[in-house]
Amino acid sequence: MVFLVAVLSGLGYICFHVARDLDNATVTSYWPYALLTIALLIALGFEFVNGFHDTANAVATVIYTHSLTPYLAVVLSGLCNLLGVLFSSGTVAFAIITLLPVELILQVSSGAGFSMVFALLIAAILWNLATWWLGLPASSSHTMVGSIMGVGIANQLLNGRTGTSGVDWDQAAKVLKALVVSPLVGFCCAAMLLLMAKGMVHSAWRRFVVCLALGGGAAALAYTFTNTWWTIAGAGVAMLALSWLAAQWLANYPAIFDAPRGQEPPPLPIRAMMVLNCMGVSFAHGSNDGQKGMGLIMLILIGTVPTAYALNHAVTSHDVQSFIVASEQAGQILDRHVDPKGILGPDARSEVTDYIRTKQLQPDTILALRELVEDVNHEVALYGAYKSVPAQDQANVRNDMYVASEALRLMQKSNNPAFTPAEAKALKTYQDKLDKATKFIPDWVKVAVALALGLGTMVGWKRVVVTVGEKIGKEHLTYAQGASAGLVAMGTIFAANIWSLPVSTTHILSSGVAGTMAADGSGIRFTTVRNIAAGWVFTLPAAALLSGLLYYLFHALA
Repeated sequence: MVFLVAVLSGLGYICFHVARDLDNATVTSYWPYALLTIALLIALGFEFVNGFHDTANAVATVIYTHSLTPYLAVVLSGLCNLLGVLFSSGTVAFAIITLLPVELILQVSSGAGFSMVFALLIAAILWNLATWWLGLPASSSHTMVGSIMGVGIANQLLNGRTGTSGVDWDQAAKVLKALVVSPLVGFCCAAMLLLMAKGMVHSAWRRFVVCLALGGGAAALAYTFTNTWWTIAGAGVAMLALSWLAAQWLANYPAIFDAPRGQEPPPLPIRAMMVLNCMGVSFAHGSNDGQKGMGLIMLILIGTVPTAYALNHAVTSHDVQSFIVASEQAGQILDRHVDPKGILGPDARSEVTDYIRTKQLQPDTILALRELVEDVNHEVALYGAYKSVPAQDQANVRNDMYVASEALRLMQKSNNPAFTPAEAKALKTYQDKLDKATKFIPDWVKVAVALALGLGTMVGWKRVVVTVGEKIGKEHLTYAQGASAGLVAMGTIFAANIWSLPVSTTHILSSGVAGTMAADGSGIRFTTVRNIAAGWVFTLPAAALLSGLLYYLFHALA
């Protein structure tokens, strides 16, 4: 009943805001509405199927240990996912988008742009359904990245002679490193956490050593962020106190190291710990995994109804005035770095787009970027607010802003040209204001994604829960093993959010469970681990091949 009320409330909220946005949009035919509906259904379908995989992992331990009934666990997880999505910054969503060819991002309303969106979403859905049917905890993150890479490669092969771009391999390498390293972190850290928990219980001396080590580790971590001694000491003392309290709690409830017995729920304190663990993992999952489809949904909205979603109409007049000031500063800085040999061509945006595609700074690149910055500043200053920009110009202004932001990001990353620290800071401020205007996600999109994730989890949780609870280890999952894997998954996902990196809840949690089984001497079912690893290895190439073929087909039909 609670979930039904949440679904109906969410649908009402979505319909109200979509109707309000479209009421202010200028649309000359009903075709964009039809295309918008189809594309959104497919995008939310991906999130629905995503619920089979990653969200099901978030509730696996709390269901398997009988801490909550399945449907109550799914409802609670869905609400925490919703909160995680609502509080997400959107940076992970747009980190995924930057993998796409820049031409397709700028021309998303073209036939090639919609071919891209439909191909990668349908490929991701098909692969996720196939792995779910086999009961494998496959990663929607890997699937999405593989689908994007397939579209990028296919786009380059189809248009190689025209110089169009394919995959942004630098960004792809950054994303793939996170996807590769995070399961290793899950395995090792969950194993260490379980061993430390058991060490705290066995003797007072071990308890003292573990608490001291944790306190020292917290102090060392604080030292990487600050040099103030009271902050470092405070972090160390706080961790020491928390770990000591945790040790006392573990000593009072040794049943935490036991496996569930029949359908009997655990003691109340252990049950509360498992429920809080599930809530934390679900919130973390929503804050990272929930973002992966949101960037694509925004591309769909921009491509179909640019007058409503190309620019962030919620930006205040004060923000617009500060944007104008930052634009003038950016123009002056770029003017100091213009190459005397540069010749301004007829299309400044094309010149800057070529730089983003090739990452090669040409004599006319800075000159073209300065012209782009001045054009955007003129447009914004002329109309005074983003929502006041004429309907026919909204998409163009958005594309100019997006290209300028990406060019500045690449220039500062490569340190070419060599801006001074003060110049780099001013340009970063300007870039942030550009991103605020173009890289935004309406709240109704977040609500829609959260509902799709929750509904998907309710439909398909059982296959993945059984795999995580019974088939990874040779013995059944204990409360401590489930809690250790969940805590590590939560921490790893939050760390990935800080660095705007997509990670897989599926692989972090399942690796964490395997790590605790290995550390506990329970043994690992290598058949299941082999199948999960095979899914991990083959997901990228399979999704890439499938999306590339679909893109070729849709591109031919467009």
